[in-house]
Amino acid sequence: MVQLIVGKKGKGKTKQLLDKVNSEIKEISGNIVYLDKSTKHMYELNNKVRLIDVSQCAIENSSEFTGFVCGILSQDHDLQQMYFDSFLKLSHLEDQDITPTVEKLEKISKIFDVNFILSIDRKSVV
Repeated sequence: MVQLIVGKKGKGKTKQLLDKVNSEIKEISGNIVYLDKSTKHMYELNNKVRLIDVSQCAIENSSEFTGFVCGILSQDHDLQQMYFDSFLKLSHLEDQDITPTVEKLEKISKIFDVNFILSIDRKSVV
C-alpha cells in the first residue's frame, strides 16, 4: 500500500509523519525505515527506526530512487514500512508527474509486502 500525506509547505506534514512512525514502531513486529533529505529529525525518531539520509546517496532521478528503495528492501526481509519525508525532493520529481513513480511503488509494495508512506509538498492543494 502507498499512503500519501499531502499539504502545503509548513503545514505539519513532517510532524504528522514523525508521530505516525513513532506510534507504529510500538504496533508492528517488523522493521521501519525513514528516508529523509538530512539527519535533522534523527533525535525525533524512535531509536528502533532506521533513518537514511538520501542526500548522501548521489541519486539523480526517479528511476535511481526506486532502484535505491528496492535495494533497501532486498537487504531487509523483515521490513514492513518505509516513510519518505519530502518525497518529491528525495525522488527528484519536483514539478513533474508523480503518477508513474507512485504506481511503481505500489507494485513494489505488493511484491515485498511493505507499506510506503509519502509526505508530499504541494504549492496549492485542492
